[in-house]
Amino acid sequence: AAEAMQKAAQFNPQNLANTAWAYATMQHDAPALFEKVAAEGMQKVEQFDPQALANTAWAYATVQHDAPALFEKVAAEGMQKVEQFDPQALANTAWAYATVQHDAPGLFDKVAAEAMQKVEQFNPQDLANTARTYPTVRHDAP
Repeated sequence: AAEAMQKAAQFNPQNLANTAWAYATMQHDAPALFEKVAAEGMQKVEQFDPQALANTAWAYATVQHDAPALFEKVAAEGMQKVEQFDPQALANTAWAYATVQHDAPGLFDKVAAEAMQKVEQFNPQDLANTARTYPTVRHDAP
């Protein structure tokens, strides 16, 4: 974690997302690293592709690392790129925002609309994960 923190400023968006994802997947508690990745990610969020956006939100929700400013930036960028999200990215994004209870009604509306367009591409788990997020956040899908 110390090495990643030192080099985080040099990371591209993919590196930032992959670092957060890897530490979250391992359930490795590295709050200082998550803070550094969030700070760097907020500066580069416009460069994140849909998978990096979804993976970043998923990682922070998985480790329950509070990063509301990052979630705001990811939501804003995600709303602009939601049409490029695959079903897993849609499901992971909705799950992440519901898990941290981050209020992002515009994002939830756009995810729901895009999910409806791609519903036949969803596997059963991604479909269930997406559907169950809406009652969790008390948000009606459009």
